[in-house]
Amino acid sequence: MKFVQNTAFCFLAFLLFIQCKEGTKKENKIVTSKNEIQYAKGLEIYKYQGFSIVKVTNPWPQAKENFTYILQEKNGIIPDSLKQFTTIQIPIKSIVVTSTTHIPALELLGVENTLIGFPNTDYVSSEKTRKLIDARKVREVGSNESLNTEVLIDMKPDVIVSFGLNNSNPTLDNLRKSGLKVILNGDWTEHTPLGKAEWIKFFGTLYGLDSKANFVFSEIEKEYNTTLVLAKKISAKPTVLCGSMYQNQWNVPQGESWASLFLKDAQSDYLWATTKGTGSLPLPFEVILEKAQNADFWIAPGDFSSLKQMSDSNPHYKEFASFKNKKVYSYALNKGAKGGILYFELSPSHPDWVLKDLIKILHPELLPKHQLFFFKKLE
Repeated sequence: MKFVQNTAFCFLAFLLFIQCKEGTKKENKIVTSKNEIQYAKGLEIYKYQGFSIVKVTNPWPQAKENFTYILQEKNGIIPDSLKQFTTIQIPIKSIVVTSTTHIPALELLGVENTLIGFPNTDYVSSEKTRKLIDARKVREVGSNESLNTEVLIDMKPDVIVSFGLNNSNPTLDNLRKSGLKVILNGDWTEHTPLGKAEWIKFFGTLYGLDSKANFVFSEIEKEYNTTLVLAKKISAKPTVLCGSMYQNQWNVPQGESWASLFLKDAQSDYLWATTKGTGSLPLPFEVILEKAQNADFWIAPGDFSSLKQMSDSNPHYKEFASFKNKKVYSYALNKGAKGGILYFELSPSHPDWVLKDLIKILHPELLPKHQLFFFKKLE
């Protein structure tokens, strides 16, 4: 009888052991989740109970590798299969960012006070963050190509948000080896207006402010799409020239680029809209003159601040009808306190403002009350 009892006890213990192992397996199993990102092609965010998975799938152009980060909430349990990836405790309380395009996202989320470091702070133009810099609450951390490792180790930010131009990033590798949390941001590789703006969700999840980031982006998306619908009422599309001469070549945005898509959405006939590619297309002056001499508008002619400055730089600019008719519009006139061009910093996060500016220029009757923000007419 005692043998039977012992056997039964051992069998019961064995069953409990198996059940516990199965329970552990279930606990560590990752249930399929939906990607939270709609427009951005280089970002994926998956939400789980206690943690999130962030994937940066296009950290630089034509990248062959991607990066996975685990954002762990307080008391969140990370499955064993994910422990190989960089884990960041959220919500973060301090941050170092390395691109001016990251600054507007922090301000839109109301967390600019958590910024403690930036490379070459004179590049920053946003007013809220400039006040923090002037109050010496944001430290200089070197340059993007050579971040100051000693300063960053001393600062101990919760996370450093950087970017890579290619797969060779020795400075970032040294920071990781020093125990700092480094996460790559690929917003600059996006080619669609809403794709760039959606990277605010990347910062939202770092701060545990997913709902706020989703709301901010949904407002931007709504404004952009509402303006887009308004523009589609237009039947006549004015012709548009872009760019200017640089080192004996004229660089125009290729047809699949961010700038070109804005012009398309603004219902213009951009003269190089059918070209393939997402960067700049270098062309001889003669080719540009032949095709665009009679273009209705000239948008973004480099960093010139007046028509005289343009003609002094190259007298041939006077041969274009858009120049003669004073229909040249530049983003270079709206600058921050230190001379930084606001367009470069703010436009990726505010595509709705860019689109409204372009429609105001090309079809002023559609937005009679809109005041140009990024673009100004050259005099």
